[in-house]
Amino acid sequence: MNLSISTIILTYNEEQHIERCIKNAQQFSESIYLIDSFSSDRTIEIAESLGAKVYQNKWENNHSKQFNWGLKNLPITTDWIFRLDADEYLTDDLILEINNKVPHLKSNISGVVFERKMFFLNTLMTKGMLQMNMLRLFKFQHGFCEERWMDEHIILTKGESILFNGYFVDHNLNTLGWWIQKHNNYSIREAVDLLDLELNLLKPVTEQAEQYALSADAQSKRNKKKKYANMPLFWRSLFYFVYRYFFKFGFTQGKEGFLWHFLQGWWYRTLVDAKIYEIKKECDSDKNKIKHYIQDKYNLNLNQ
Repeated sequence: MNLSISTIILTYNEEQHIERCIKNAQQFSESIYLIDSFSSDRTIEIAESLGAKVYQNKWENNHSKQFNWGLKNLPITTDWIFRLDADEYLTDDLILEINNKVPHLKSNISGVVFERKMFFLNTLMTKGMLQMNMLRLFKFQHGFCEERWMDEHIILTKGESILFNGYFVDHNLNTLGWWIQKHNNYSIREAVDLLDLELNLLKPVTEQAEQYALSADAQSKRNKKKKYANMPLFWRSLFYFVYRYFFKFGFTQGKEGFLWHFLQGWWYRTLVDAKIYEIKKECDSDKNKIKHYIQDKYNLNLNQ
């Protein structure tokens, strides 16, 4: 019997992943909702054929707004919400753990944290990775997603969180070229996030987020990111790659390990630093100039 859980999946042209994702979620969910940003492929057709309920909403800059729109507008009747990406799925052990443990959680537990692991070139990255724990399951009306340009987290408004033993995976099936283009697009958003940590560039997009604390895992990740933001440009991406690839034994996973740590741990973060360097070269540390530059050159409105 499925638990009183609604799984929410944000989609845009995810026909390659959506069947796998929905069938996985059906093993622990009572209801599955798609919030679709007007896909032009077979995403909606596939989802509806599998029994998922599809709602469409215009995309507005970030995942957080889309997810929070769902919390306010979907006809949710379950006790719990699970936030799942279309290219993610839970392992069998984690599904079993959820089905066995969630009905018996203490009343003060409003959120559950899980480890996320990554596939790259169809290889599970087990070496060189820092553990990524994320709060993805929470009681309905006990949480929301903080609205940030990158690195957004679920924030609980009531209760406490607990860490489960199992993990879920991010296993995207697109090409390496798609991955590179995606991270090129992400890099300006990551640059904005780092500039914000360094210069207090932005006000919190979600004012409600100031009232509540992040989970311990999310706060630890945010603190590490603040330390990274204060390190010298370009050197920090090199140090990060060396730490992951050599000191955390990323080199033991062959060609896939090298490509993952080089591209995600060095190339991507160097690209982020290059965009920060570009912005500062034009604007120095003038916050208004930076905002106008990013709006003009990258079409991101930081005043939203």
